[in-house]
Amino acid sequence: MEDFSFGQYLKYLRDKRHMSLRDVERESGVSNAYLAQLEKGDRSPPSPDILKKLAVAYNVTVRELLERAGYLEEPEVTATENERIEAAFQYAMADPDYKLGTRIRGEDLDIAGKKGVVIAYETLTGKRILTPSKPPPKPVTED
Repeated sequence: MEDFSFGQYLKYLRDKRHMSLRDVERESGVSNAYLAQLEKGDRSPPSPDILKKLAVAYNVTVRELLERAGYLEEPEVTATENERIEAAFQYAMADPDYKLGTRIRGEDLDIAGKKGVVIAYETLTGKRILTPSKPPPKPVTED
């Protein structure tokens, strides 16, 4: 993972969604003053209860915020690429909010077709279930 502080990561998520601190406060119930302190690095990462609220506002998983905040170690990747694609495909097909034309059952799709469905799902919903959601690299500045 990139060497971003937790506060920088929260700011990245907020900027990505074009939200103000007050917007995040409205969606999460966490005060904008506290959020500003987190983004500046003036506060240590919040409790898991607050992270749950922020996950909703930032449209990321609670696990992702827990990992970034240092509560969980990086998950060890043990699944093969095909297993990851299959699991992501099953997740996308089970999402009741994801409706795109007729429902695909997947029985006639090969792994490339399933991956295509997952990519379409990620694009249309903004959720990252296969592709990691990472902040962009820090810009290089010339001194």
